[in-house]
Amino acid sequence: MKLQSYTITQGKDRAPARSYLKSIGYSDEDLKKPIIGIANTWIGTMPCNFNLRELAVDVAAGIREAGGTPMEFNTIAISDGITMGTEGMKTSLVSREVIADSIELVARGHMFDGIVALVACDKTIPGAAMALLRLNVPGVVLYGGTILPGRYKGRDITVQDVFEAVGANAAGRLSDDELLAIENAACPGPGACGGQYTANTMATIMEIIGLSPMGLNAIPQVDARKHDAAKQCGGIIMNAVKQNLRPLDIVTRAAIDNAIASVAASGGSTNAVLHLLAMAREAGIPLTIDDFQELSSRTPLLADLKPAGKYTAADVDKAGGIPVIAKRLHDGGYAKSDVMTITGKTFGEQVESVRETPGQDVIRPLDNPIKKSGGLVILKGSLAPEGCVIKVTGLNRSAQTGPARVFDSEESAMKAVLGSQIKAGDVIVIRYEGPRGGPGMREMLGVTSAIVGEGLSESVALITDGRFSGATRGFMVGHIAPEAAMGGPIAVVREGDSITIDLDTKQISLDVPAGELQDRLRQFTRPAPKYTAGVMAKYVALVGSASEGAVTSQPAL
Repeated sequence: MKLQSYTITQGKDRAPARSYLKSIGYSDEDLKKPIIGIANTWIGTMPCNFNLRELAVDVAAGIREAGGTPMEFNTIAISDGITMGTEGMKTSLVSREVIADSIELVARGHMFDGIVALVACDKTIPGAAMALLRLNVPGVVLYGGTILPGRYKGRDITVQDVFEAVGANAAGRLSDDELLAIENAACPGPGACGGQYTANTMATIMEIIGLSPMGLNAIPQVDARKHDAAKQCGGIIMNAVKQNLRPLDIVTRAAIDNAIASVAASGGSTNAVLHLLAMAREAGIPLTIDDFQELSSRTPLLADLKPAGKYTAADVDKAGGIPVIAKRLHDGGYAKSDVMTITGKTFGEQVESVRETPGQDVIRPLDNPIKKSGGLVILKGSLAPEGCVIKVTGLNRSAQTGPARVFDSEESAMKAVLGSQIKAGDVIVIRYEGPRGGPGMREMLGVTSAIVGEGLSESVALITDGRFSGATRGFMVGHIAPEAAMGGPIAVVREGDSITIDLDTKQISLDVPAGELQDRLRQFTRPAPKYTAGVMAKYVALVGSASEGAVTSQPAL
């Protein structure tokens, strides 16, 4: 093996470096072996990543047993669920870039021969993948695992139920005692949000795309099997180093197409659009928002998972894990089988050994899909010339035309919803929450859940240049691009304007004459930035459109 770590650890001139490393326990023999960085996103502020410290110990043991030397380092994480609905939520998408940058910097600085990234909460997963693609050194992504569902009145619940209970309580449909009981029951221990929300969607993607070993991500975080999974990753990364198997050998356009198909089939989060666009850009692979529509339209929805379905993420594990989804895609011709994975086996070879739990109905058979097309729809039109996205799982209607109820922040919209100021037929418009305008493109789970809790989900639509949590359900359109802060048409929508959203034609339009729309846009003045210093200002200066993944890898034009 040609080891880049030798640049740091070997030769007489490297004696000072070895002296430092020996002071913390490394021996000459350790430093002759491949050095494997363990990028740990543990943080003590949320349940999602809480057990990753323990799993890092298992990964390190697996690396040592396979003949390598582990070196653990940390990066950051932001909890979407905890910061939701506050100014703190603006930091979430920004953290994806910081996670990618920090992993890249440590790995470049210490010249690791391979990396195992321990991830869990939403942005840690794509952030780690983006870093591996930039570095292109052998790398494994291991998802810490889902939280187990809570139990309330004989049914499984997740944090989604807590958010929706807030709206129901505000509407007088749920007592204070019931709200507290749901709050206390929903999250029974460590793990990431328990539906096919963003974290579990991205965990699915990592297995399907080949950066995670197939069969390990769906194991819940508190399950004892997760320790064995972590240890296995030590051997897998060492084999990848020996075989010189690199991320850019794995993440090809075909692998990305497989990943998009998995989002469609599993009813995954709209955030997958942002993150896969960002990953493709890091890999130098052409990918557009329109590609998601093409792939979703020909892939059936098979997984009956929350937020719109019946089951939780832990039920995927009971059904046989993410490999069952992979096998469905393979058998139905919805995925390409010859793409390489981090194990050294192809996607097709991996699904040969899939063991599905007999009688499970979490993941439907190919001849009995929930829907014939996938869970994502890309819309374009006069209101979103660059596109936007809606998750259609669980929707009972395909179109809505109604008057715009315009809000320049999430907080003002939330106040209107909880104050019973929104009526059936309204189209709520939340703007200046995009990548630059927010900044940080906040998720809107508080507002969307309040709409559900108020009993308006079947009659009200919401559109925004911000994002949605993977737990969002209902007629909710996000990622409107161009965003308001950049002078997109959403910036000039006026209270009472008619807006039409049509899923059948894939159109979203502001129903005013074209000449009037152009006059409004000519008169528009961009608002002053909300942050003028620090990391948020830096992000605003660099971030691009949501239609291109909201990345900062190159200055926005």
